[in-house]
Parts: sequence; C-alpha cells; structure tokens
Amino acid sequence: MTARGTALLLAVALLACTPRPQPVTVSTGDPAFRELAAQIIEDAFRRSPGFATYRGVHRYDDRLDDFSASAILEDVARARGFRQRLDMIDPAALSDEAKLDREVLLREMDSLVLELDVVRSWARDADSYTRVATDAVFSIMKRNFAPAADRLKLVIAREKQIPALLAQARVNLDNPPRVFTETAIEQNDGVQNFFRTDLPLAFADVTDRALLTEFRQANGAVLNALADYKRWLQTDLLPRSNGSFALGAQSYAALLSASNMIDAPLDVLLRIAETDRVTNERAFVEAADAVDRTRSTEEVLAIVAGRHPTPQALLSTTQNVLDSLRDFITAKNLVTIPPSAPPARVQETPPFMRTTSTASMDTPGPWETTASEAYFYMTRPDPRWKAAEQEAYMRGWYDQMILNVAVHEVYPGHYLQFLYAKSYPSDVRRVFSANSNSEGWAHYVEQVMVEEGFRADDPAYALAQRQDALLRDVRFIVGIKMHTQGMTIDEAAALFESQAHQPAPVARAEAIRGAGDPLYGYYTMGKLAILKLRNDYRALKGNAYTLKDFHDTFIRLGPLPLPLVRQAMLGQRGQLF
Repeated sequence: MTARGTALLLAVALLACTPRPQPVTVSTGDPAFRELAAQIIEDAFRRSPGFATYRGVHRYDDRLDDFSASAILEDVARARGFRQRLDMIDPAALSDEAKLDREVLLREMDSLVLELDVVRSWARDADSYTRVATDAVFSIMKRNFAPAADRLKLVIAREKQIPALLAQARVNLDNPPRVFTETAIEQNDGVQNFFRTDLPLAFADVTDRALLTEFRQANGAVLNALADYKRWLQTDLLPRSNGSFALGAQSYAALLSASNMIDAPLDVLLRIAETDRVTNERAFVEAADAVDRTRSTEEVLAIVAGRHPTPQALLSTTQNVLDSLRDFITAKNLVTIPPSAPPARVQETPPFMRTTSTASMDTPGPWETTASEAYFYMTRPDPRWKAAEQEAYMRGWYDQMILNVAVHEVYPGHYLQFLYAKSYPSDVRRVFSANSNSEGWAHYVEQVMVEEGFRADDPAYALAQRQDALLRDVRFIVGIKMHTQGMTIDEAAALFESQAHQPAPVARAEAIRGAGDPLYGYYTMGKLAILKLRNDYRALKGNAYTLKDFHDTFIRLGPLPLPLVRQAMLGQRGQLF
C-alpha cells in the first residue's frame, strides 16, 4: 500500500472512530449551535488570514498563514474537536436552518482533515506558498477598505512574514508531482513582477517617507526571497519532484463526499458525464449547422473563433456586453436582481493567477463595509508568447464566447450570487460554500440564457454555450480519470482538444489545472443536479411554479451542498441526478 493510501485509511479511521457522544441537554438548541458555529468561523479566519481579508474581516490583516508542523497538527486536532462538539448538538432540537448549517460544518471539518492529513497540499504544491503570500498582499492592495497609508502598513506587516513562509516551504515540500513544481517555477516570474511593479504602483500616492522606506526594504526582501525560492525550485526541488498528482479513488470519493455531499460511485459519475457530453456534442453540431450547414463543424468553429478582439481590446469588449445581460434578465423576469453595488469592472487577471485561470469573478466579501469594487478578471495571452501562440489563445475568446463567460461570471452568475451574499440566512453560508452549488449555478444559467432566447438570432452564441458545456463535461471526465484511472496530463490535454474543441494552449492549461484541482467536475455535477431539482420543484409547485420563483428561492438559500438545497426546497433529498 502506498504512503498516501495508508494516510487515507488512517484519516478515515480517525474520522470514523472519533467518539460520538449522545446529545446532551446542555448542548441543544440554536443558541448553543450558533455559538459553536461562530467559534468555527473565527478559527477559519485565524487559520487563513488572507481568506479573512477576502471575506471583509480585517482582524487578521497583519498576519499570514502558518504552515509549521505544529500549526498543521493543531489545525487537524482542532477540526476533529469541533466535529466532536457538533456531534454533541442534537439536530432534533435545532431549527430547520440550523440543521442545514450543522451539516455544512460537519462536512467542512471532514474536508479540512482530509486536506491536511491526506491531500497534503502543504507538502506537494510549491505554488501554494507563493499563492498564499501574493493573495494575502493582493487582498490588501486591491480594495480601498482603509486609507492607502494604513493599508500599506498592513502590506508591510505581511511582507515581513513572506521570507519565513517560503523558508517553511523548503522544509515541508517532499517529493511533489513534477507538474506542480513546474507550475510554481512558471508562475514565479509573474509573482515577482507583481511585487516589483504592480504593488508599488498601487501605493504611489502615499507620501510618508519613513513608511515608503520601510516598504521598499520589506518589498526588496520579498523579491530576494522569491528569486531564491525560484532557484531552489529549479535546482533542488524539481530534480526530486517525482511524486504522483493522482489522489486515488478512495481519496477522490472521500473529498467529493465531504465537500459537496456527492456520494455516487465514480463509475456512475463517469457515465453521467459521458451522457451529458454526448448530448452537448449533438447540440454543438446542430448549432454549427445553423451557422453554416455547408461546412463541417470544425470549419464553422474555426470561422467563428476567428472573430475575436485583439488581446489589447479584450477587456473593453467584455465590459461593453455586461449591460445587455442585465437588461435581458430584467425583461424576461428570470431572477430578482438586488440593488447592486457599482458594476463589475473588467480587469486583466493578475499575472500570478495566469497559469491556472482564464476568467474569474472577484467580489468584496460579505463583511466588507467600505470597499465595494467587484472585478471580473479575464486572462489575456502571455505577452512573451510568439504571435502565433497568442492568436491560438485568442481564438478561445471569440465574441460569443466572451458573452457566455460573462453570463457565468457576472449576470446571472457569480456577481448575482455576490449581490445576495450579505442576505444569506446565516454566517455559516457567508463563509463556507459547496462548489457544486456556486459553480453549478453559474454553469446552469449559461444554459438558461439560451433556453430563454438570449441572442436567439445568433446561432454562434448557442455554439459558444455548448462549447463551454463540453469543456465542463471534459473537466468532469478527466478529473476522475486523472486522479483514479491513471490518465496523464498529455492524454487529458488531447481530450480537451478533441472533445471540448479547445485550442491547444487552453487544452494544456485545463489539463494542468485538473492535476491540482481534482474535483473541477463540479461545474457539470452542479448544473445537472440543479436541472433535476428544477424539474422536481416544478412538479411540487404545479400551476404555482414560475422560473423566477425557482431561481429566487434557490439563490436565497446560499451556497449549500445541493442535497441540502433539495431538503430545503422539496422537504426531502431524493435523487440528486
């Protein structure tokens, strides 16, 4: 048995064998549960100060995550302790809302133990350390939640801890997968550029000379530490990066269950994924025929993909389409859009995120009271690439695909979720989320927009929506196969090219992402579960059913695991897919 298999069995045994005391009267009812939930949330913020800042909690803005051996052991012990205390609360004495939140927290504690004890990213992923450091500083830099000079002081405080963080990485990293180390090396230049260029520019208006001197010293130390870290990655860690990125079937299934409450056997999930892929491929071909029936599907896609903005115009082109999405949603009465903060601003993906993200939504946290900026990040091709490589990449950003991604990230996707976040029923749901819910919703609404007639006169838009659906289907498939059936990165990239119709650079990036994001099939898993829930909700409501009511009811519940959403909306969980 491998060391990872042994670790899995140990972790699962420890989870299963944790004493399960019978509920006691002193720990029953909502007040006891909410007090414990508040402690768990505060512990999450303490463990991950950057996450706290992102959520709009500023109590830990001068700190960084602690990856020392003692801290990791303490975090595992604390998670098990919290789980035991959650077990002591009698669910029968809780309100319906608290029952749902208790299950969320039980799963979160299981997920944390599995991550730290079994997946062990802290021992395998060299990029996770630079990502923690950069995200922690970026979260202070990007939003004006305090005067610039005050935020710069916080940046300095975090920067002073980064060299020690990178030194700890050298202690922790042990036979990582080669692709993880290669990614960390590739990302390092973008990280250095962020600290060298972007960060000083963000605080150009600060005039306090003593503070600026302190910043230059701290920032210089970070740049030196990053350069040293890259050299160490290249000369020391890379030659001994011989580990497997694959989790194995047991770990994959355990993580999927803990994080998303999806317990279907992996062979069943693969059949579901393949069935959806075939359905979307058929619709993709039909959309291509509607564009031009005289050409092959690939010829039609090539023509459509050739109609894209330049890399320089990508951001402005995207910004210009957002109003049309909101207008359509309002006209069709698809979902209630709360009074919004300032519109989402399209910006280029920060360089240190380029390798693993093509588009993403970055919204202020639910506790943020001052800074309301929301950023829709889009990734342009690396300017260091040759012209042909940049052109190949931009073919993935053709005009209709930009629209579909904007649906996913902004309206009625992630930005709409953000607009509801402050009114979620509990703090638990403002902190913890199931990706199959949040990403499933954003992928689901892509299909809704086509169903409801958005750009109905443009069959290339339906083509784009189905191409993105195929991308998510292939993520579903390769996520399982890469981590449980020995599929290689090259094989995964080839599948993204042939079955998701992706350009080679995008296909490669998607395969690399799958090595480190094993559950990224949650887009399609979530979409299919929401479609099943919609049908069941329609049957329950009968003549009282409306699509707007379904959407409003769903999104107001917050990002619960989808079986819990079914419980809340239908009164029973039933079959997920």
